[in-house]
Amino acid sequence: MLDIEELKNLDGFQSVNMTDGQMLRERRVVLGLTQQAAADRAGIPLQSYQQFESEKRKIRRASFQIACQVLEALEMDIAAFHHGDYAFGEKIFLKDGELHYKKTGKPVSYDPSDEE
Repeated sequence: MLDIEELKNLDGFQSVNMTDGQMLRERRVVLGLTQQAAADRAGIPLQSYQQFESEKRKIRRASFQIACQVLEALEMDIAAFHHGDYAFGEKIFLKDGELHYKKTGKPVSYDPSDEE
């Protein structure tokens, strides 16, 4: 989950320093996917996908094939990810003391997997 203290305002966008696991989670949530849906898209077991998000297993240490499957499932460019070119710029706003995505209106803390 994003910490409000880590956020820095940049012209209506928010910038945050994210770990690989946080980046995978954020991208999955932006796409509106559950962890199961992301795992299914990647063709890997749910537990394996969960380990990448929780960083119990590092995506950068996975086999090239598995890393590519996960990144493609999340519609991410593999080379850009490898070179650290990903920075999320989803517009957010503060409502009732909680950050929400402008595009969907859902709280930043929302995770589609919580509804399973």
